[in-house]
Amino acid sequence: MRHLVSSILLGSGIRAMVLKDESDLGTWHAFGDPWFPLGCKFGNSADDLLRWPSLSLAQLETLCETLYTSQNSAERAHAESTLKCFSLNPDYIPQCQYILDNASTPYALVLASSSLLKQITEHKLSLQMRLDIRNYVINYLATRGPELENFVIGSLIQLLCRVTKFGWFDDDKFREVVKEATNFLNQASSGHYAIGLKMLNQLVSEMNQPNVGLPLIQQRKVACSFRDQSLFQIFQVSLTSLHQLKSDGNFQVSGVLKELTLSLALKCLSFDFIGTSVDESSEEFGTLQIPSSWKPVVQDPSTLQIFFDYYRIMGPPLSKEALECLVRLASVRRSLFTDDPARFQFLGHLMNGTKEIIQTGEGLADHDNYHEFCRLLGRFKVNYQLSELLSVESYGEWIHLVAEFTTKSLQSWQWASSSVYYLLGLWSRLVTSVPYLKGETPSLLDETVPKITEGFITSRFNSNQADFPDDLSEDPLDNVELLQDHLEFFPYLCRYQYETSSLCIMKIMDPILQERASSSMPVDANELAVIEGQISWIVHIIAAILKVRQITSCRTESQELIDAELAARVLQLSNVTDIGVHSQRYGEISKQRLDRAILTFLQNFRKSYVGDHAMHSSKQLYSRLSELLGLHDHLVLLNFIVGKIAMNLKHYPQCEDVIEHTLSLFLELASGYMTGKLLLKLDSIKFIIKENFRFLEEYRCLHSRTTFYYTLGYLIFMEDSPVKFKASMEPLLQVMIGLESTSDAAFRSDAVKHAFIGLMRDLRGIAMATNRYILLLCSQISCSENEIVYVLTVLLFSRRTYGLLFDWLYPSHMPLLLKAISLWTGTTSWHEMTNLGSCNTLVSTFLHFIGLWAQKERKP
Repeated sequence: MRHLVSSILLGSGIRAMVLKDESDLGTWHAFGDPWFPLGCKFGNSADDLLRWPSLSLAQLETLCETLYTSQNSAERAHAESTLKCFSLNPDYIPQCQYILDNASTPYALVLASSSLLKQITEHKLSLQMRLDIRNYVINYLATRGPELENFVIGSLIQLLCRVTKFGWFDDDKFREVVKEATNFLNQASSGHYAIGLKMLNQLVSEMNQPNVGLPLIQQRKVACSFRDQSLFQIFQVSLTSLHQLKSDGNFQVSGVLKELTLSLALKCLSFDFIGTSVDESSEEFGTLQIPSSWKPVVQDPSTLQIFFDYYRIMGPPLSKEALECLVRLASVRRSLFTDDPARFQFLGHLMNGTKEIIQTGEGLADHDNYHEFCRLLGRFKVNYQLSELLSVESYGEWIHLVAEFTTKSLQSWQWASSSVYYLLGLWSRLVTSVPYLKGETPSLLDETVPKITEGFITSRFNSNQADFPDDLSEDPLDNVELLQDHLEFFPYLCRYQYETSSLCIMKIMDPILQERASSSMPVDANELAVIEGQISWIVHIIAAILKVRQITSCRTESQELIDAELAARVLQLSNVTDIGVHSQRYGEISKQRLDRAILTFLQNFRKSYVGDHAMHSSKQLYSRLSELLGLHDHLVLLNFIVGKIAMNLKHYPQCEDVIEHTLSLFLELASGYMTGKLLLKLDSIKFIIKENFRFLEEYRCLHSRTTFYYTLGYLIFMEDSPVKFKASMEPLLQVMIGLESTSDAAFRSDAVKHAFIGLMRDLRGIAMATNRYILLLCSQISCSENEIVYVLTVLLFSRRTYGLLFDWLYPSHMPLLLKAISLWTGTTSWHEMTNLGSCNTLVSTFLHFIGLWAQKERKP
């Protein structure tokens, strides 16, 4: 038995607590106030707390170990329930200190520190109490820190940083935390040095992230004050430590310290300097808004060099962190450099460092290093102009090395798939800057870009020779985001030297087209799947090239003629893939990928050459298409596209992806005012309106039914003809008549429910079209000419289109809806019916219908 005396400052007074026996924590007393026994559970009153039995320190340690290590959820829940009072009641803060002073297990220490952390975050503790906790933790780490487990040290440091942040403006002592951490760095032991670095790491992280207990405005004020007073000092500490540790021979000790120091430098450079709240889930970030006071250090050549040195001497993952620091330094705002010589010196250092890495290939065998290095290269054109790159003496050698590196990366597409995005981004920004380049210094892009373009095309074409399983997560053609990354920047490279790029594409595509068009012999299914995958990539590339025409100034006659040459080959391919052996492969994934690629091409081609604003600006293209395929105007081309839409709707009854993509294209065509008018002239549209496609009978395609009839509604209401409206509604009328004549017993069957759900989906699409077409009409009428005529026309047409549907449905067919509700809600199979979605669909459709009616009634 021994006596322990502990003094704790509470509020404005000092309370001394005496523990007669450390095995009986429940007998702690302060002068005048009894402390609650440890392990109590909160009740409805203080008496409940006092009645809870006390715990010995050994029992508490056992509970803590159970809480953090037990695999039994019930045991963990019991331990958590017993120990939660330490983090909920501020009166337990002295007990937390006692645990820290006397516990022998690390789990008990973590409980005490994490409980204090929660107390600091969720309760408004007195200033003196927070200062006492701060001082206590610093002294605790100084005396016992090196012997503690890492997770205990981390928990205590998080507590220190949290109390520092919450009290930043309350007392000057809190702002001396950097000085306290520096004292740890000045100690002789490596353990104290590591604790000092961990303190600074956690402090920067803490200041850079929001906390629940701190208002957002207060959080930003603290972060700005910390940035101005302490962050630069911490960054300097990290640089000094990096230089000191660089030549340390004790690898085991210095390896940990180097890791902590690199992490500290990266955290400083990743700080949110201006409160932009960058999305941490994204790898993209903007310009680094470093304060002007950092200028001497950033411009110092040794700053960049130390990170290049650490990349060279350290292996993964530390080498990756060195590259991350370089990526951020390469993103420093331009205005930090007040004169060109300083900027050119900094840029030259970056260029020479990356050039040396490419030449030696050091560290690039590691995937993370490779990816980060590609990001570093991508930052060159994001933050610097092409003219500035040309001003660097080593530019010529550098650009050739980067081109060679890019070509090799494209060949290793499966390994460097996500990294190529940054390389293509660099090259696309370079080529789009050429028109604005002044001076006679050659950019050398004419020599390098064609090789990269050809490398990309051939690598994607050859990629399908690999043995891909039919897994949506593995083939880039099925991964929309990955496919977009591949093709976002590449079209700009093609447009840079379009003739050369197009020849490369046609050289690959023409032999396949000739072989497919002339071959009547059966082909091995696996070989055909590879060919379809290869063509899919080429079609996606052509589609992407046509897409950028809408947002670039590449509208010369020569480029329009090349567009026609490439488009003609895809249109010819579309015909070939729906005949012969291909017509039997609609169930194959490779065929579905190819048709989705053709649909993407048709969407982009329509926007560039068939849309409302392109009707009179594409004479050269149609002249060439007329020579090649006989497509001499917009109407003939639209008929071709609608034919492809009908073909897909007919042959893909069970492929949701192709059906949705096809209907998306159909809706785009119908929603254009001029293209919609042109569609009404086509016989193929009349076929689509009357045809009962098999996908409409598939339960999995219910959502597609709404889109299909939404699009048909566009076209039906565009004609503004009651006679044609009734004729178009004939298929739905027959379904309604059939359901109305169904007996009550048969009405409860699954087949009838499926038919009814489909009908409701169809009607919802028609109802949506009555309202949506008004918006389309509004966009075509000029309000400035005659406001009154505009308003009256819109209101008149609104009532007229909605009235057509209302008169068709009410009152003749309302009994069918009432019959469905009364029969299905009156049976014991309500749960089964709900699973099928019958009533949900009915109610959704009817609410939409009623909502439109109310909208029309509110208009004057």
